[in-house]
Amino acid sequence: MKRCAAIVLVGALAAGAAGCGNWKREGSQDQVQPTETLTQLFDLPSFYRRIGRFSAGDPMPFVGTLAFAAAQGDSTAAILALSLENRSLTFVKNGPGFVARYQVEMALARDSAPPIRLSTIDSVTAPDYRATQRNDESVLFQHTFSVPAGNYHVSVTVRDQVSSRKSSASRDFDVPSFGAGSTTAPILVYQATGRSSLSDPVDLVLNPRGTVAYGGDTLLAYMEGYQMPAGSTVPFEVRTETDSVVYRDSLRFTGNAAVQSQIIRLRPDSMALGELKLVVGQGDQARSTSAVVSFSTAWVVTNSDDMIDLLRYFGHDDLLDSVRDAPASGRAQAWRHFWAVTDPNPQTPENEALDAYFTRLRIANERFTGEGVPGWRTDRGEVYITLGEPDETYDASAVARGRLIRWVYLRDQLQIDFTDDYGFGHFRMTPSSRAAYSTVLSRHRARGS
Repeated sequence: MKRCAAIVLVGALAAGAAGCGNWKREGSQDQVQPTETLTQLFDLPSFYRRIGRFSAGDPMPFVGTLAFAAAQGDSTAAILALSLENRSLTFVKNGPGFVARYQVEMALARDSAPPIRLSTIDSVTAPDYRATQRNDESVLFQHTFSVPAGNYHVSVTVRDQVSSRKSSASRDFDVPSFGAGSTTAPILVYQATGRSSLSDPVDLVLNPRGTVAYGGDTLLAYMEGYQMPAGSTVPFEVRTETDSVVYRDSLRFTGNAAVQSQIIRLRPDSMALGELKLVVGQGDQARSTSAVVSFSTAWVVTNSDDMIDLLRYFGHDDLLDSVRDAPASGRAQAWRHFWAVTDPNPQTPENEALDAYFTRLRIANERFTGEGVPGWRTDRGEVYITLGEPDETYDASAVARGRLIRWVYLRDQLQIDFTDDYGFGHFRMTPSSRAAYSTVLSRHRARGS
């Protein structure tokens, strides 16, 4: 079987045909690499809103999407899908495990019509306490309903049932109607079962974030065509965020069916990092969906130089050098190797070591401000990211003659002094503290902690 390097088009799910294509830019040989910032890395709600998702931050962070397909009669089938994290929910002991309950409320409002309101309560179970702290996409909520075509302002609220914490997000949607010869926009999914009749249920498990890990799993985009003439073709393109076309082909329909289902498979094992726009059709009939190829589905980092810079305190420098020095054709493989070697628990989809590292990086960036550089690049940020919270602190920085901050790590018998020698609020490790810290850090990394 031929293995496609980047994108595979599989024909109708009911009657398949297949074709392959290599990543290339039409009309240009240049490869644009977007430069990411910590703002994008940690302000995920803003990023996901920019690419057309519902997105809310703390205290109940979630990312969501609405997808549409044809239904019987004059209505359109709408699918609301939300991605949540266990750590945002309040779990209570339930037998040998834990359970959390949350409520999802949605309102669809349009001019001259009463709003449509939906509300449902769902639950999540976790086998142990550790699972309650997962910060990846550990909860998928999905609900399908019918709605008349039209322009709507849609708001979604997610509420924790124990603590009453809640977050909300909203955006405008044009709910389409589907006539003969029309297609859906690409619907990003984890699983899909094609249908041949409008009376069949829309059997999909949506991918709300639309994010795929670089060098990782395949991204699936599901589509339906309705009463397509036999032998008809519909063009589709994959574009970068700079609107350059990186792939172009056509979907082919055999026709003679009320509904014909197709799927696009994206394998991100080339340098196609960043936002990708999948566009089906052309002109007024074009429909599009954005996806994201990132170094991880947990963080939006789509530039290899940025990722390597952010991992400067992570250790495993030889593996990072391998990623940095790998040619474009081998960088995905080098990153997969780095991920596998540093993953403390290969049985879970996330890399817990990297998740913990980036959590500390975010906290350091927020906590150690005012030194003229980002908080994670300060000396205190470096120590916090690599060793965590100190056991004891002494802060004399407010004393005119005592510009000193002291951290103590009892288990390592380590004392670190940060001094502000010039009175500008720039705290640096003293040379003796730097030497002691380096010794302890080397010891931690030698034993893999």
